[in-house]
Amino acid sequence: MQQTMDGNIIHEYPNQNYSTVFNKSTGFFARVEKFGTPEPFWAMSGPELLDISITNYCERGCDFCYRDSNQNGHHISLNDYKNIIRQAKEIGVLQVALGGGNPNQHPSFIQILEETVKAGIVPSYTSNGMGLNDEVLIATKKYCGALAISAYSPYENYLENIVASVTKFGIKTNIHFLLTNRTIEKAISWLENPPYFLQKVNAIIFLNYKPINSGYNLLLKDSDLLQCFFEQVNNHRSHLKIGFDSCSISGIVSYLDVNKIFYESCEAARFSAFISEDLKMYPCSFMVNTNNFGDIKTTSMLEIWQQNESFVAYRNKILKNNCNGCSSEKECKGGCHFLECVNLCHKPV
Repeated sequence: MQQTMDGNIIHEYPNQNYSTVFNKSTGFFARVEKFGTPEPFWAMSGPELLDISITNYCERGCDFCYRDSNQNGHHISLNDYKNIIRQAKEIGVLQVALGGGNPNQHPSFIQILEETVKAGIVPSYTSNGMGLNDEVLIATKKYCGALAISAYSPYENYLENIVASVTKFGIKTNIHFLLTNRTIEKAISWLENPPYFLQKVNAIIFLNYKPINSGYNLLLKDSDLLQCFFEQVNNHRSHLKIGFDSCSISGIVSYLDVNKIFYESCEAARFSAFISEDLKMYPCSFMVNTNNFGDIKTTSMLEIWQQNESFVAYRNKILKNNCNGCSSEKECKGGCHFLECVNLCHKPV
């Protein structure tokens, strides 16, 4: 590893013929393959990003929550988190995304941020907006790369005050908007006429709904407004930056006029992984409550990443996707291979 004068951290991986460039201040990240060699399919030495649930405690109790988080949810211990971060540092993790539950309501949240930064890793987190007191927000500004606020109905009334209180600290703030066949109409209205408070945020990130722990049929692909939504994204001209989770890649390649350099297909088990508050490591957070995990209590993070059968199998699923002949196969890599029902193209389920 080397750090340049402009603050960029460069990791070199000669055995895979590529390097990564990461700027802690701006969040800029890029993989740069050696000239004449293909871009890497996965990072053999370990994930670049860890998605870590530090608690399953949440006061909202949403019936669509894929983690089934509630007020009985338990917290990860600070010592267990320190062990995770120690291993993460050893294998070159650059960023952690803290989640839950509502992570900022963990009783040791500020210490968790401190331990992460002490290890040279940049933390960010997603909050439901509760518990964001001044002490937490001061620590967020000091330690975090960004904060994401989840959008809930009633959207404008709920978010306006939260965004105002967070952005007054100068925190880079994003909005996470869950796209379902019931919320897509609201998303379109925001793209047509963005609410005033969105002027204060960095970006709005649209998340594709996954039917886990929910009896509702909220699949985005079932909406008659899907094409209209993507047309609004294509025609969007306001200052607001727009992003998507990688679970939306099949829709992005099907509907959006975007430079392919910005495409980001599923990176689960390839460049990222999820760790639950009970120390189970999964290719992706949506695999919770399955047997697709390695146990950090008994196995090292690196061994799980490289050798666990669930991680190996999921990488092979992505590599051997059934999209032969599709013009977007190289960029999309088959979309989601865990919940193929969320794919927004015409790929057979």
